[in-house]
Amino acid sequence: MNTPVLPEFFNEMFDSGGVRSPYRRLEDWTRDMPAELRSLKQSEAESLFRRIGITFAVYGEGGDPDRLIPFDMFPRVFATDEWRKLERGIKQRARALNAFLTDVYGRGEIVRAGRIPERLVYQNEAFEKAVCGFQPPRGVYSQIVGIDIVRTGPDQFFVLEDNCRTPSGVSYMLENREIMMRMFPQLFQENRIAPVEAYPRILRRTLASVAPLKCTGEPKVVILTPGHFNSAYYEHSFLADMMGVELVEGQDLFVEGDFVWMRTTEGPRKVDVIYRRIDDAFLDPLCFRPDSMLGIPGLMNVYRSGGVNIASAPGAGVADDKAVYCYVPEMVRFYLGEEPLLENVPTWQCGKQDDCKYVLDNLADLVVKEVHGSGGYGMLVGPKATKSEIELFADKIREAPENYIAQPTLALSTCPTFVAEGVAPRHVDLRPYCLVGETVELVPGGLTRVALTDGSLVVNSSQGGGVKDTWVMAD
Repeated sequence: MNTPVLPEFFNEMFDSGGVRSPYRRLEDWTRDMPAELRSLKQSEAESLFRRIGITFAVYGEGGDPDRLIPFDMFPRVFATDEWRKLERGIKQRARALNAFLTDVYGRGEIVRAGRIPERLVYQNEAFEKAVCGFQPPRGVYSQIVGIDIVRTGPDQFFVLEDNCRTPSGVSYMLENREIMMRMFPQLFQENRIAPVEAYPRILRRTLASVAPLKCTGEPKVVILTPGHFNSAYYEHSFLADMMGVELVEGQDLFVEGDFVWMRTTEGPRKVDVIYRRIDDAFLDPLCFRPDSMLGIPGLMNVYRSGGVNIASAPGAGVADDKAVYCYVPEMVRFYLGEEPLLENVPTWQCGKQDDCKYVLDNLADLVVKEVHGSGGYGMLVGPKATKSEIELFADKIREAPENYIAQPTLALSTCPTFVAEGVAPRHVDLRPYCLVGETVELVPGGLTRVALTDGSLVVNSSQGGGVKDTWVMAD
C-alpha cells in the first residue's frame, strides 16, 4: 500500500469562490461581532458550563473532576445534502457492525468465508466467550453506535473509527446547542437549523424497543454508572435526567430469581434494560473480574436467560478494535450486499509483515494507534513526534506488532474557531450517534470536536480538545 496523495487542508467555510453556502449567514455575524462582545460571550459560555456542571476530567492532568470542557462559539455547519450523504453511510455502517456481532457470536460465517482473519475475532481481548451462542433482543448488540468521521475535501468523508461499546460525548452535543440558543437566539431565528433535542426521547424509545421477552408492560430502563469519579459522570447523570430514568450504581441493583431488581424506598422494582456505562470486565464479578465492586453479581445469568437486556451487549467491543476496523467495508458487502457509502482511512496492519516493515520505515509520516486504544491514548503522531519518541514507539511495534495499526496523517478539514487573536482555522472531526433498536435513527448533527492548539490534529476531549455546536441546515 502506497501513501495516498492528500489534499491541502480543506477550509469548511471558505473556498476559491469565497464563503461556502452553508456558512454565508455566519459571515456577517462574525465580522460584526466586536472583540469585546466575543470575549464577553465566551466568558458567559464558560459561566453557563460551570453553573450547569458540564465537565470532563482528563486523566493525567491531576485528576480534576471539575475540569470544564473547552467550548468554541463558532458553529460547524453542514448543508442538507452533505448531511443526507453522511446519514445514509452511518446507518449502513451501524447495521453492518451489528450484523457482524450477531454473526461472530453465532455461526461465524464471515470468518468461515475467509473475509476476516479468525485470530482478529476469536483471539481479540474484547471478544467475550460468555455470550457465545446467545442473541440479544432483536439481534442488536450495539444500540448506540458512535462513528468518528473526518473530512478532507468538499465531498471526501472518511470513517476514522467505530465506537460500539459506550460512545461518550452526546451530552455535549445537546448542551452545546442549548447554550448557543441562549446566547445567540437571533442566529436561530435567521437560520433554519435542524433540531437535536429529540435525542434523549429517541434513545429511551430505542432502549425500550430492545426489552427482553420476559418483560411485561412498560420496560423499566436504568443507566448504570461507575460513579462520580468517572470522567463522563456528568453525561451519565445528564442523560438519566433528560430521559426520565434512574441513574444507578452496581450497589443499587441485585439479582433475585430470574430478574434484576433495583432497590427503592418503596421496595424492589424489576429492571428490564440496563444502559451500562461501565466496561465488560466490571459488569458481573461472578463472570468477569471477581474483584469488581461496580457490577451486579449474577447479572450475566439473568442476561443469558432473557430476564434483562444490557445495552450495549457485553462483547460488543470486538467491533471497536482498530484492526477489525479495516474489515468493516467488507462487512457491508458481506452482510448487506451493498457497497460502502463511507470509506475507511487507508490503514496498515502491523500484524502483517509487509505492512509492519512499511510502517517502521515511515513512522515519521504516519499516525500509529493501539488496536485496543481509545480517547487518543497510546498513539504516535509521526510528523509531530520527536526522534526519541519515534524510536521508542518503533520498539513497541517490534515487540508486539499485532497491537498496532498505522494510517497516513490525514489533512483534516478546518473550521473557523474563536481564538485569542480573533478567528482562525482549527482542525475538527465529527461523532454522530446512531441509535439501533426496532429502527435505525440518528438526530441531524453530532459532536464536533476541535483541536484548539494551532496545527494540532488531536481533537479528543481526553487530550485537551474542545467542542462546538454542529448545525445541519434544514430544507
